[in-house]
Amino acid sequence: MLDIGSVPSFPALLFVTVVVSLSGVLMPGPVFAVTVDKGRKNMFAGAYIAFGHGLVEFPLMGLIYLGFMQFFVDEAFRRGVSLLGGVMLIYMGAKIISTRKKASENDYTASSHGSFLAGALATTANPYFFLWWATVGAALIMSASYYGLIGFVIFAFVHWLCDLSWGMIVSATVFKSKKFLRQGFNELIPIGCGALLVVFGLWFLTALV
Repeated sequence: MLDIGSVPSFPALLFVTVVVSLSGVLMPGPVFAVTVDKGRKNMFAGAYIAFGHGLVEFPLMGLIYLGFMQFFVDEAFRRGVSLLGGVMLIYMGAKIISTRKKASENDYTASSHGSFLAGALATTANPYFFLWWATVGAALIMSASYYGLIGFVIFAFVHWLCDLSWGMIVSATVFKSKKFLRQGFNELIPIGCGALLVVFGLWFLTALV
């Protein structure tokens, strides 16, 4: 049972949610890397990636709301996600680098579908995403749950809006900036994004040692 004195007012809780959410969103990670890469082809890629991210995140928030947070800090679960996620990110990074010259910049449909899938995969492959929700995120959910199911739903939507807003800003910035950059530099973007995913993948695999 939560002590009423420990729970902020609902507007204050939403403010804290935005600040804490943005602090996590602004940190470079797998989702950021795929947003930059997809943003080269579609200025709305950040929105599709956010929906893919939400496909994983909303059910996760629901499970934590129902009291399953301990499952996501279990050692076996963490090691499993680190192994599968590390391999997945290395594969995604290598594919971005190897197909950078084959990607069509005019294939809007493929870009939107690919962005949605990339958002879901990059989210699922990150073990620290689950750890964040089982710790910092769980604390926010516990506070939101004091205001009932409606409070939790509003909290979840506000948090996701932070993901959506930042993703759209990143993809739109990358898409528009390529017009002012030399072609050689534009070709370095997918190489950098792919390399970043490979680095994250290797980092997650080393966590198993």
